[in-house]
Amino acid sequence: MTDTIETERSVELDALLHDIRARRGEIEAQRRVPRDIVQGLRDAGIYRAAVPKCHGGDGASLSAVFRLIERISEADASVGWVASFAPQGANYFGALPDYRLKEIYANGPDVVGAGGLFPLQPAERVEGRLRINGRWKFGSGSTGADWISVGIVIPDDGQKPPPPRLIVLPAEQVEIVENWEVVGLNGTGSHDLVVTDVIADEDWSFIRGGPVLLNEPICHFPAMALAALSFAVVGLGAARASLDAICELAAGKMSITGAPRLGDRTYAQAGIAKAEVQYQAARAFLYEQVDAAWARVVAGDPVDVEGRAMLRLAANHASRAAVDVADACFALAGTTAIFLDNPMQRFLRDALVVNQHAFLGEGHYESAGRVLLGMQPAPGFP
Repeated sequence: MTDTIETERSVELDALLHDIRARRGEIEAQRRVPRDIVQGLRDAGIYRAAVPKCHGGDGASLSAVFRLIERISEADASVGWVASFAPQGANYFGALPDYRLKEIYANGPDVVGAGGLFPLQPAERVEGRLRINGRWKFGSGSTGADWISVGIVIPDDGQKPPPPRLIVLPAEQVEIVENWEVVGLNGTGSHDLVVTDVIADEDWSFIRGGPVLLNEPICHFPAMALAALSFAVVGLGAARASLDAICELAAGKMSITGAPRLGDRTYAQAGIAKAEVQYQAARAFLYEQVDAAWARVVAGDPVDVEGRAMLRLAANHASRAAVDVADACFALAGTTAIFLDNPMQRFLRDALVVNQHAFLGEGHYESAGRVLLGMQPAPGFP
């Protein structure tokens, strides 16, 4: 696979998406993505898509991978959210030594990763290794993962303050505390993670956004921007599902009061058209910036601070546009949308929760604005 899904995988993905749509209620009620659906994502090539060819993956362009995540998110945003960690994992793992990557991909490139960065927990050095203890929030997709990363600091590593690190652990070394009770993205299984007295070699850890050891484009793409964009396309998927649902509803809904069919009302026609434009414009801006940055890293050039700022703006804008589109569609649907058996309320709730993520927060507009004005960005702005 390069920029399209191979024909045989497309058939598998279409069948999987049909199954996901039919099981939206189950996914939300269970508060996790069922393991057979995770396996279906593996079989459809989602997890190998962004993995470099040197480790058996497809080495697809980032925009091609994002379009896969969008399609999945149209079927169910929680499943899309879990799938969005596939390109993030390929990016992060590039900071590990090659012999560790060979362990991760020993059984093939269809590896499911997950994890939680915060709150950072201090790691203790013990006879040249690290002892890990702690509890972390937001372990999305961990219930179906092979490897789980958690956030640590090494207090005596010589830097003040020590930089945030991720350490990669086999999933069986991590306890999952099921406490994910939220208003949207219920099926992501973003439970707490607990690690108790696990001893690991330090070379399983890496500084988030730090030096890259694997010289592949996916590994050189700005890590924080990639994460923000991965989440934003989930919101776009929810917005697309909302638009499709309101168009289907408008074509058939008759009012119980005897008023004209929704699709025959001029305010509905105009509202749907405006929402479609807003969705398409935000989506086009996001992919324009992704493709421009990808072309730079493929050419071996770093993405400069202006390019990173535009990536963050594209992610933030897409996330907020997705909320506006889903909200507009929900409003146009009237009372039909308020019932729990109608998916439109779920599309809106999911889009709202995507937009709440810290990587898509309001502060990124300020940081990007400083860059656009020729000022120094805030510390830590990627």
